[in-house]
Amino acid sequence: MSDERPPAEDAPNEVRETTREPVILRGISTRAWEHPADRGALVALRELRGFDIVLRKLSGVISERALRLSYLGSSIKVDRHQYARVHDAYLSVAAVLDATDLPDLYITRNPDLGGMCIGIDKPMIVINSGSLDLLDETELRFLLAHELGHALSGHGLYRTLLMVLLRLTTSVAWIPVGVVGLRVITAALYEWSRKSELSADRAGALAVQDPAAAIRVMAKMAGGGDLSDVDTAAFLEQAKEFETGGDLRDSFLKLLLLETRSHDFAVARAAAIKTWIDEGEYREYLAGAYPRREGDGDASITAEAKAAAKSYKDLFENSGDPLAKLLRKFRDRP
Repeated sequence: MSDERPPAEDAPNEVRETTREPVILRGISTRAWEHPADRGALVALRELRGFDIVLRKLSGVISERALRLSYLGSSIKVDRHQYARVHDAYLSVAAVLDATDLPDLYITRNPDLGGMCIGIDKPMIVINSGSLDLLDETELRFLLAHELGHALSGHGLYRTLLMVLLRLTTSVAWIPVGVVGLRVITAALYEWSRKSELSADRAGALAVQDPAAAIRVMAKMAGGGDLSDVDTAAFLEQAKEFETGGDLRDSFLKLLLLETRSHDFAVARAAAIKTWIDEGEYREYLAGAYPRREGDGDASITAEAKAAAKSYKDLFENSGDPLAKLLRKFRDRP
């Protein structure tokens, strides 16, 4: 374990840039970066032994093979001969997260900033070519680690599993309450997907160990890539305005806007990373106090469910959203 110590606390709304070499997180478990709501769902789903194996095999027989052949034929497979800079960055973040069995990495023609982790039986990571133009070296490593975090957590498998379960619920749609129930389930699945993105953001932050780079990636996703006239502190202030501004109408509109989004808004994700870092867990992990893979088998569904519930309770208690404030006011009335 490294003798290096985390930097001093940042001032409010400031995210300092760091130039030190990342601490290698030997044996780190995916539970370290998984958001409590994401982790609780994953621990429960991993207990559904057997069904995930069937799903892997069915996917691997047809659709995943076709997907892999499609990218093999139309994109650039990254290795030490092709996109060597990206390959080195990929190996760098994998080393920090102590990951060895790495998914294949492809660069595909797409001017937008972004990437994805796809596949079940054998996940692969696809990065848009636009990301190479819009991101600096550290930001690119954050994006690569974000997608690697998805792969290591098994999000591809369990997202597919959940969508299969969702399709099965259509059989009850003819019941009067079936449509309402289906919408609730769908909203819950999208909520889990958004939390899995926060998990991947944390994986990226742990891999690059440069909070400023993580915030810059979110700002570039929101603004198109050029930050020459962007203040990241002001960008973080947008998150406060998004959360606390307006009235009850805005609260309900935000709920509707988020209902079918698989990713949270960029400003909200930036604020979530900043909050997680400021709360101290990030620094504890860099100091060596992180969950290890050897303890994954002892993970408790009950404990993780309680942790997930606590995360939502804390979010409600600390939220500046007008609707949350009103609900707390009614709750606390004598």
